[in-house]
Amino acid sequence: MTRELDFATSLLDFIYESPTQFHAVDSLKKILLEKGFKELKSKERWNVEKGGKYFTTKNDSALVAFQLGSGEIEEKGFKIIGAHTDTPTFRIKPNPEMVEGDTYLRLNTEVYGGPILNTWLDRPLSIAGRVSIENSDILNPKIQLLNINKPVLIIPNIAIHMNKKVNQGIELNKQQHTLPLASIITEEFEKNNYLVNIIAKELNIKPESIIDFDLFLYEYNKGNIIGFNNEFISTGKLDDLAMVHAGINSLIEAPITEGTSVMACFDNEEIGSRTKQGAASPMLKNILERIVLAQNKNRESFMMALDNSFIISADMAHALHPNYSDKHDPTNKPVLNGGPVIKINANQSYTTDSDSGAVYEMICRKAGIPYQKFVNRSDERGGSTIGPISSSQLDIRSIDIGGPMLGMHSIRELCGVKDHYYIKKSFDQFYKL
Repeated sequence: MTRELDFATSLLDFIYESPTQFHAVDSLKKILLEKGFKELKSKERWNVEKGGKYFTTKNDSALVAFQLGSGEIEEKGFKIIGAHTDTPTFRIKPNPEMVEGDTYLRLNTEVYGGPILNTWLDRPLSIAGRVSIENSDILNPKIQLLNINKPVLIIPNIAIHMNKKVNQGIELNKQQHTLPLASIITEEFEKNNYLVNIIAKELNIKPESIIDFDLFLYEYNKGNIIGFNNEFISTGKLDDLAMVHAGINSLIEAPITEGTSVMACFDNEEIGSRTKQGAASPMLKNILERIVLAQNKNRESFMMALDNSFIISADMAHALHPNYSDKHDPTNKPVLNGGPVIKINANQSYTTDSDSGAVYEMICRKAGIPYQKFVNRSDERGGSTIGPISSSQLDIRSIDIGGPMLGMHSIRELCGVKDHYYIKKSFDQFYKL
């Protein structure tokens, strides 16, 4: 199990170095540049060569990497894996300082996505994100990434003595109960612009040069390999950085084939994908068309290429929960370390049909790995993915798959060591086609 553990450990490292979607993209850029990929700027003309390795970014939070195939693109098309870089969390509001009782300083936040709120209580938290800085070019502020890489915040629970029914369930108010405690106010304390001054100190810039920021909370502690036999990965952001990690590593190792291999890492899936860097935008469609046009092909060639393409929408999947088995379909119960999960929904919350499902099943068989299937209970409405959203932009055959996991959207999620390796093996096989 050495290879599986090594790959799981590299996932923990990647997640720890990627506290926000901005840092995830920055981590991906460093990996790709080190492996010989060339960055393409969207504002510049693209010159690409067959067999070449390239990537481009959007909003510092989304990335598309590709290896150009040796064949004619209208005939061999694209082999695309799609995932997303964002995770549920708390975003810091403007003017966030809130003083309670002339003693406590809290930061005002709003919820991003759909986190399991109570898992964020009593955890060491930190702050990371993107800071926009004054620039002589007004249309293009300077951008710096920020990671206050130490525990600086906590959202304290209330004692059971003051809430005796807490174990019967409690609804947390997002404005009242989930604001993080930052500091104790002293006589020397400067209440105004407290956070901006900290940011300026961290980035070694003047506070007045900071125009705005996109800052989020994250769990400070690194994830772990756990279980009596090291079977499990326990960390935040498995949804969906696990799929990003597996996909980008497969692309890096992929051989040059006739088709063009693509890894698309979208942002904002957790809030509906309806942003310029989300799957509901024309971002990926535009990038694929530019790849075609850069080879002196025309729009008809682009349309033909789409018809010869395939997308694997890769997002995490629900495994059978040992304490809540009644929440699962009676005949489709994927388990941890049982292999990748093919996600199916009659109402197309997932894009899988018998055609695309058969493709992925054959990929898994060719790779020599197990696979499983997930369908929601008929009386339970499940979530969705970038798959159906991407299909509204690109009419490409598509399947939804993912690694089985427990605790989705908790601050600490759980998946299998073997499953993460199996996922990569399936991606490896896909890029070989």
